[in-house]
Amino acid sequence: METIHLSIVTPLGQIYDDEVKSVTLPGEEGEFGVLPSHMGLMSILQPGVIEFINKDSQKESIAIKWGGVKVDEHSIDVLVDEAVAIQGNTESEIAKAIKDAKSLLNEVKDSDAMLASVETKIESAARNIM
Repeated sequence: METIHLSIVTPLGQIYDDEVKSVTLPGEEGEFGVLPSHMGLMSILQPGVIEFINKDSQKESIAIKWGGVKVDEHSIDVLVDEAVAIQGNTESEIAKAIKDAKSLLNEVKDSDAMLASVETKIESAARNIM
């Protein structure tokens, strides 16, 4: 399967930089997916979870506060204010990642429905890595 380059950068530096098979982003108008050779676009990102399938076909998730994305047919460049990767090798690391992700998103609190939806995604992402 083809891949597309995903780069996720915060003010503190790059947190992801590798090839992926697909990406789902929390756009301002709702979630949208990006596959290799996608038509170019730019979008504002709302608080939520970026989910992607890495080149090894593993699902990964990163909670974000807000940001922007530029997509072209070869790359996805994401700039975010703050982000928390939902990953870990032990239950305690995963629990800390979940806590940090929820804390990040609780700072925003634009809408209880949005927050509940994002918390469900965080819990789902954690189950996938256990």
